Amino acid sequence: MLEWYLRHRRAGEVTLWAVWWLGNAAANSIIVNIDGRRLSAGFDWWEPVVWELSSGAVLFALVPAQLAFERRFPFRTDTWRKVLPWHLLATVPYSLIHVMAMVGLRHVAYDAMGEVYRFGHWPTGLLYEYLKDVRTYAVVLGLVFLYRLLLLRLQGEARLLSAPDAGPPVESIERPERFLVRKLGAEFLVPAREIEWLEAAQNYVNLHVRGRVYPLRSTMAAIEERLDPSRFVRVHRSYIVNLNFLAHIESLDTGDARLVLKDGTRIPCSRRYKPSLRARGHGAGARMSTG
Repeated sequence: MLEWYLRHRRAGEVTLWAVWWLGNAAANSIIVNIDGRRLSAGFDWWEPVVWELSSGAVLFALVPAQLAFERRFPFRTDTWRKVLPWHLLATVPYSLIHVMAMVGLRHVAYDAMGEVYRFGHWPTGLLYEYLKDVRTYAVVLGLVFLYRLLLLRLQGEARLLSAPDAGPPVESIERPERFLVRKLGAEFLVPAREIEWLEAAQNYVNLHVRGRVYPLRSTMAAIEERLDPSRFVRVHRSYIVNLNFLAHIESLDTGDARLVLKDGTRIPCSRRYKPSLRARGHGAGARMSTG
């Protein structure tokens, strides 16, 4: 189940966010309608629906921008003090965009219903919405943090072996032959030779091993220095492949290439790395083809 989700992770994450915002909008619409009837507020049933859906739609559309900003200023246990001022500053344009787009959508909806929408006193309304948006911004950050933590716990997080407290290490620390993986409280070792390919992913490098993915907190440049150069080769700014798992190389008209691994996985190869890969790929028995 986890492997299937990881293969469709992008679509799954979009679906989760959509369900979250749509569910919130639907629940809030019902609550506002119930409160309005109880208090004889005097608005039509469709108005809370428009209010909540317009707000939820804009907040949903802002999720990619907030996630991109969070990647630039990652909110983690070891960085939150440093990046908190940046995120507090980001809540200002976040709220302004939310309010302006939300009000615009409401004007369109009210016009379609033959009514006129009035936001009210703008200074008071902006302050009111900003206070709510700060809370919403923080909730999104919290959900992202918990989601990543859960995903790491489920799929396992890889780490480099450290030097022992006493005595010489059993293998080279500079170029390890094994990686330590911690998953749901258990620990096991993954031989470096079984890593099929590596992929940069925000603050991690994903190690792909027999269909499983183990994130390693590192940069591509740092982990490249720790891998055996006779086995692993950099093929792209975001990819490293194990030549033992390379089936063939397809040249593209653009000057780049496409790598096909033995399990059918396709990995891009930029023209910058293509000449060295071609020489080493032939040495490893990979077949070249043109496409």
